[in-house]
Amino acid sequence: MTDWKKRLVSQLGKKMVQMTGDYTPDMMALMSADIIISTPEKWDGISRNWHNRGYVTKVGLVILDEIHLLGADRGPILEVIVSRMRYISSQTERSVRFVGLSTALANAHDLSDWLGVGENGLFNFKPSVRPVALEVHIQGYPGKYYCPRMNSMNKPTYAAIGTHSPTKPVLIFVSSRRQTRLTALDLIQFAASDEHPRQFLSMAEEALQMILSQVTDQNLRHTLQFGIGLHHAGLNDKDRSLVEELFANNKIQVLVCTSTLAWGVNLPAHLVIIKGTEFYDAKTKRYVDFPITDILQMMGRAGRPQYDQHGKAVILVHEPKKSFYKKFLYEPFPVESSLREQLHDHMNAEIVSGTISRKEDAVHYLTWTYLFRRLTVNPTYYGLEETEHGTLSSYLSSLVQNTFEDLEDAGCIKITEDSVSPTMLGSMASQYYLKYTTVSMFGSNIGPDTSLEVFLLILSGAPEYDELPVRHNEEKFNEALSEKVPCEVDQNSLDDPHVKANLLLQAHFSQLELPISDYITDLKSVLDQSIRIIRAMIDISANNGWLSSTITCMHLMQMVMQGLWFNRDSQLWMLPHMTDDLLHLLLKNSISTVQQLLVLSKNNMQSLVGSSNASRLYQDLQNFPNVQVKLKSLRRQPDTISLPGLNVRLEKPNLYNKSSRAFTPRFPKVKEEAWWLILGNTSTCELYAMKHISFSDRLVTQMKLPSTTYTLKGMKLILVSDCYLGFEQEYSVQDLIESEQLEIGN
Repeated sequence: MTDWKKRLVSQLGKKMVQMTGDYTPDMMALMSADIIISTPEKWDGISRNWHNRGYVTKVGLVILDEIHLLGADRGPILEVIVSRMRYISSQTERSVRFVGLSTALANAHDLSDWLGVGENGLFNFKPSVRPVALEVHIQGYPGKYYCPRMNSMNKPTYAAIGTHSPTKPVLIFVSSRRQTRLTALDLIQFAASDEHPRQFLSMAEEALQMILSQVTDQNLRHTLQFGIGLHHAGLNDKDRSLVEELFANNKIQVLVCTSTLAWGVNLPAHLVIIKGTEFYDAKTKRYVDFPITDILQMMGRAGRPQYDQHGKAVILVHEPKKSFYKKFLYEPFPVESSLREQLHDHMNAEIVSGTISRKEDAVHYLTWTYLFRRLTVNPTYYGLEETEHGTLSSYLSSLVQNTFEDLEDAGCIKITEDSVSPTMLGSMASQYYLKYTTVSMFGSNIGPDTSLEVFLLILSGAPEYDELPVRHNEEKFNEALSEKVPCEVDQNSLDDPHVKANLLLQAHFSQLELPISDYITDLKSVLDQSIRIIRAMIDISANNGWLSSTITCMHLMQMVMQGLWFNRDSQLWMLPHMTDDLLHLLLKNSISTVQQLLVLSKNNMQSLVGSSNASRLYQDLQNFPNVQVKLKSLRRQPDTISLPGLNVRLEKPNLYNKSSRAFTPRFPKVKEEAWWLILGNTSTCELYAMKHISFSDRLVTQMKLPSTTYTLKGMKLILVSDCYLGFEQEYSVQDLIESEQLEIGN
């Protein structure tokens, strides 16, 4: 992103925006942008609704980096966004140019044909053609068991540094965060045995000590003293940036990292060592091989164009796999489609968008995919025996029919004789970028009065958490956590990712100290995913008209944002300076909510808790909004009782919080304040209407009632915060109407 900014924004004066999981720019920024840099997932989610998003149809150039990843886990998303952009181009009659960047491919013509790239636009170089020549050494090591084998590779790793890059930068790729630490510690020991313990360090002692004082991670602080850095997702952003800077500036010579560095950060080295080609797959609970694409990506970090005439890569493998890597690392490999495995979710999204409304549309949609191109070239790979026109049509028709039936069984679509349409569940899956199996599970498990504990089970049971890593021996940590949290989990499934997700969420609400740094990163991932899952559960409850379940699920969202229990903790614990004594004093004076404090005068606060406490409380309260609500009915005639809806005016007096930035110190991402407006009946537990809103100082909106019959008795307008525990206001619609009737009568 920084590199693109330098080249295109400052030099060419172009406007550029970034779309990632962490950040989505506002509509005005997107509309005025010349360049959008996006993750595949973000663009997939945005472009699904292309009919209503003009900036999607205005795209004239799509550049796809690492397009050979079509065959990897995220491949179906890449395939879908290219297919969709080509389809959009055909519908709008606006040409879109595609530029695909890839490693050397055996079937580059298939890929270029699919992208609509002509012969003149295809450049497929041999693997040996690269900016810096690469010298590759593959070494095999025996040993049936993974951990002893990894340990036996540490001495050869140290020897490879001495042989191939004694003074130049070295990247060592390993399979896990634990392996980064174990490898670095052994390298330190070998260097000490050679009586050169700090041979990898190029820093004065004073500068080193200043840097060490800024490092949070204990293991990183230790290894940096010897010129060896660690890099993995368990480090916080500051530590990670620091170690990247030290390596880039040659202050440390060796960086031991996990494979994510090969994709995420441009840090080339003279020598790359790949220490083992397997990793532990938590889903299958066994060691599996890295995809060849990952190995090539790691090798690609060897050789610095501005410094080296050639780079070196040393690959340490399990002896039986040595010949396999010798063959495939030097030959271009074919890229196949993996769309079939995730076709349900993408087909559902196209049905929701209206692109597919009949079976014929779905078959036509598949002809735009890379899967269709490869079916005719490599049919046996996809379970097709021949490629006659009739056989191919039958295969596609059967694929569509089976997908439709699965989606119908899941409650996501409705199939009639000649059409297919989305259900509410299918729309939720597409809107919130969830798996179709997730919303199906919601449909089966959420009811009119689902409890908070059950919502927590449903949340942690979502298929989005299927691949949350449960590493070796982590069931012991999970068992220890299960003894500290209030809600029970299945003790026979402590190695299950969903049980771990549940425990991490409960630990977050209970503010427990997590056992290892990996769990901190895992919790961030769980919390990040949880927002769209909870939003979908809220919308599903609301669409069913279930008032109780909707509000309970909103409380779960507040818990996630504040890291507190709704029914076990006082909401006063949201205040940073709250103590047990101060809480007791406030409760003794009948103050149990932050809202009560927000309307308390300074003098009254001082007389209640003393000037010192009052000063701290006043400081804390600057973070919270005080929302005032005014209602008017939208009656057609002043002398009738009929009520089509309400006019709602919301205002934040600038007494305390003047920002719309939410105060969520325990949530890992920046959040804007937002609210739900609910029109429902607390007597009958029916929900009539709901809106999700955000505003900085004031907002006027309308809440319309359905045309079906309803009773005014028990009808209320309820305002619920999506981030502040217990921030809830109720207004009686019945009282409003009766008071307006009195005014008319007078």
